[in-house]
This record gives sequence, structure tokens and C-alpha cells, in this order.
Amino acid sequence: MLTWEEFEKVEMRIGTILEVNDFPEARKPAYQLIIDFGDEIGIRKTSAQITKRYSRDVLIGKQIVAVINFPKKQIGKFNSECLVLGSVGEENDIVLLTSDVKVANGLRIG
Repeated sequence: MLTWEEFEKVEMRIGTILEVNDFPEARKPAYQLIIDFGDEIGIRKTSAQITKRYSRDVLIGKQIVAVINFPKKQIGKFNSECLVLGSVGEENDIVLLTSDVKVANGLRIG
């Protein structure tokens, strides 16, 4: 079981996707995402295996939930700076966790 203290260490924040790029070097189909987490945190980049459910144009401007306090992770020549959260759909595709109303970038999930 996870303690409340351990859970509080996971920093989940709301961010808005600014840019979506193809990631042909990834082992599984993925996009490279540029996400705005507000003035305090800034812009972060990551990759996400969400090509099955989402087109690039649908993702631009979408607010998502991501963990921002994992160490950076090298994925090929790309350096991931956060982890976008989602659930696994019926066809093993990722369904992004989002906010149902627009909120300020950087708000903490808790």
C-alpha cells in the first residue's frame, strides 16, 4: 500500500499541449509533445504513445495531466521531461487524462 506521504511526492499538474511532432525514431508509434505548465514550471517536452487514438491537430490546445517530478528520461536522441497520464483503452490505446473544464496551466492535481 502507498502511504499518503508517498502519494504527496507525486507532482501531477495540468498542462496545455502547444506542439505535436512525429517521433519516427520511437520503437512504438508515438508523438513528441511540447507542453505548457504555466509560468512557475514552464515548458516541458515528452513523448507519448497516443497515435492510435489522437491525431496531431486534435491534441493542440488540449489540457492534459502529467507527472512533472520524475527524472528526465532519454528516449533515443529525445529527452523526456514529464510523463503524460492516461488509461489503457480496450484496444491497448492510451486515453489521456484531461480536465473537463479549462483551468490554469500548472495547477496541481491532488
